[in-house]
Amino acid sequence: MKTFMDEDFLLSNETAKTLFHEYAKQMPIIDYHCHINPEQIAKNHKFASITEAWLGGDHYKWRMIRSNGVAEKYITGKESSDREKFQKFAEAMPKAIGNPLYHWTHLELSRYFDCKLTLSEDTAEEIWQLCNKKLAKDELSVCGIINNSNVDVIGTTDDPADDLKWHKKIKAESSCKAKVIPSFRPDKAMRIEKKEFKEYISKLAAVSGVKITSVDTLFQALASRIDYFNELGCRASDHALEYVFYRDSSKAELEQIFQDALKGKVLSSEAVEAYKTALLVFVGKQYKKYNWVMQLHYSALRDGNTNEYLAQGPDTGFDSIASYNCGEGIVRFLDALNKTGELPKTVLYSLNPNDNAMLGSILGNFQGPEVAGKIQHGSAWWFNDTKKGMEEQLTSLANLSVLGNFIGMLTDSRSFLSYTRHEYFRRILCNLIGTWVENGEYPNDIKQLGKIVQDISYNNALRYFNLDKK
Repeated sequence: MKTFMDEDFLLSNETAKTLFHEYAKQMPIIDYHCHINPEQIAKNHKFASITEAWLGGDHYKWRMIRSNGVAEKYITGKESSDREKFQKFAEAMPKAIGNPLYHWTHLELSRYFDCKLTLSEDTAEEIWQLCNKKLAKDELSVCGIINNSNVDVIGTTDDPADDLKWHKKIKAESSCKAKVIPSFRPDKAMRIEKKEFKEYISKLAAVSGVKITSVDTLFQALASRIDYFNELGCRASDHALEYVFYRDSSKAELEQIFQDALKGKVLSSEAVEAYKTALLVFVGKQYKKYNWVMQLHYSALRDGNTNEYLAQGPDTGFDSIASYNCGEGIVRFLDALNKTGELPKTVLYSLNPNDNAMLGSILGNFQGPEVAGKIQHGSAWWFNDTKKGMEEQLTSLANLSVLGNFIGMLTDSRSFLSYTRHEYFRRILCNLIGTWVENGEYPNDIKQLGKIVQDISYNNALRYFNLDKK
């Protein structure tokens, strides 16, 4: 029987062990997509407790605790203490066998707190005291965590109307050794069907200095903000879509849709799709101009619990996997940009694992000479960010495309303690490749294998996001 989470955790054969310990382990981290707060980096925030560091904003953990029959006041409620919330998390943890949270939690305890205890009701107090004592030290401030995690680049997620002042401060003054760059996420400009749309357009107009009265002036404002983001080192955009579609419209039709939205009229689903298609095509061309990467995340069915959404708002742990047929929409959208030679590097993420093969088949239609793997099947995302989910995504990508060109892992996290997810991914990657080698499915060329592992862990993302050029 293997020891729980020993140095060869998840490495089931000798080739896997060699690949991880001699090639993958020491590679720096490029966390090209996450939701951490740049203000906390700029201020080198120190966490008041392990609850703040671990449970603050982490809807993965909130869902698990809720599933243990815990009242909401002990999860997100203001009336309970950090210690009480931590206790409820500790009580749920032993039951989470097979959940990646069990592995992530104990990797974080080991790597950041040098704690080999397993979290439970019985160990909660000892771990609480140990973690809080270490969090008070500079080495576990936000910048300390980043620096000690061998993080080379961090790509945050930022609204076009953001002034990016914290990014400027990080660049000028921060003790963070990692390069921290913004990513352009224009979801609020996309969501024309939302009641907040008109208010957001006014905000975007004020920030951009462009009076937005038409679709053309909206596009001018977005182009201005893309240029501003580019000046501050932006290398990627991100779009959160419920499903992917493509719907043509005339300029006159598009203008009427926009004006109706500004007047507060209810739009048909066809009108919403037409507007979003036009905006995506426009910004896609801008991304190509600046050599950015376009990321599309789709198939998330958000805010399924109405009562909790009204009480707590979005991104609090009440989302699900959607099951839309998006293949045709993706192909038509990519083809529209490709026909004019304006298709940017693109990463496609589906929350539905049933889309793995479909995405793998689409990649080959639109590859180009700009960079190896111009169109990418993004890493196993959100509900797929599990041992099995990663193995399935990697295997599907290998079967249908070129695994050696994959840009690897990202945390997609709101927690600064999540960098161990890169280690988790690398162990799974090395074990999968090692298994193929030991099954005689690939030559035992350790030099070539090591290069593949190091490229997927770091080098491919460095090239793909154009990060080696200042």
